[in-house]
Amino acid sequence: MNHFLTTEDLPRDDLESFLDEADEFVDVLSRPIPKVPALRGKTVATMFFEPSTRTKLSFEKAAKALSADTMSFSPSTSSLSKGESLKDTVLTIRAMGADLMVVRHKATGAPWRIAEWLDIPIVNGGDGAHQHPTQALLDSLTLRQHFGSLDGVRIGLVGDIRHSRVARSDIFAFATLGAEVTMVAPRTLLPVESTDWPAAASEDFDDVLQELDAVYLLRVQAERGGASVFPSLQEYVNRYGLTRERFRRLKPDAVVLHPGPMNRGVEIADEVADSDRALVLNQVSNGVAVRMAVLFRLLGGDRDA
Repeated sequence: MNHFLTTEDLPRDDLESFLDEADEFVDVLSRPIPKVPALRGKTVATMFFEPSTRTKLSFEKAAKALSADTMSFSPSTSSLSKGESLKDTVLTIRAMGADLMVVRHKATGAPWRIAEWLDIPIVNGGDGAHQHPTQALLDSLTLRQHFGSLDGVRIGLVGDIRHSRVARSDIFAFATLGAEVTMVAPRTLLPVESTDWPAAASEDFDDVLQELDAVYLLRVQAERGGASVFPSLQEYVNRYGLTRERFRRLKPDAVVLHPGPMNRGVEIADEVADSDRALVLNQVSNGVAVRMAVLFRLLGGDRDA
């Protein structure tokens, strides 16, 4: 594997292999000194052309936990503001010694294009409303840790699915791992070609609520037009928010996930976000281990180290 760009064409064996490797790095991160020299001498460049907290920091933490060096790119302080092209920007960073590049960009397909220009591995850190494959890995790891396997687990993805790169990556990964996935959203927030996705669809959250083993909540992607579907946030809460009342109607052992950032009081109630059945912080901590596995695999890390 030269790059990690999407979950859509990944076979189950490859997904399971990433998760198994990530489990090993979970153990590494629990040590008193959470660091191994597996990527000593390598340099990871984080190229984030969109804002990020969790993904950017966890990739940098993952690289440092593997003893790699890091270079961090910020578009607001770069020569992009002087008219430099994307191609020249990434070629410049490569020439500075980057051995792998993590790319987040608002344009769908940007990481694929960069992979054509460069001779190093590219990891998709999120492209437009298209893909976010490492998020799908960490979500799959979190669910597998809880349930033991995703086979037969009923997962509902609720909210702005059409504009969510997380939803697309998760649905393909979850389905490949054997889960039964339902997209829950108004028709206007479902994918245009939803029949091509390995998931059922429902416009009524309450109709499927009690069947679910896991509820994955998505924020409304206002920056991509998602908020225009509803006349008010309260209307969204009434139809698709995981309120206290809905939470109490879930199966008693059902769990809740959210990729962040959370809008408390909109897609998720405070009581739900703070519940011990909310696995949000597990997702965050697993993000470092998963990204260690991806960097290790793509850079041919030293297993003996």
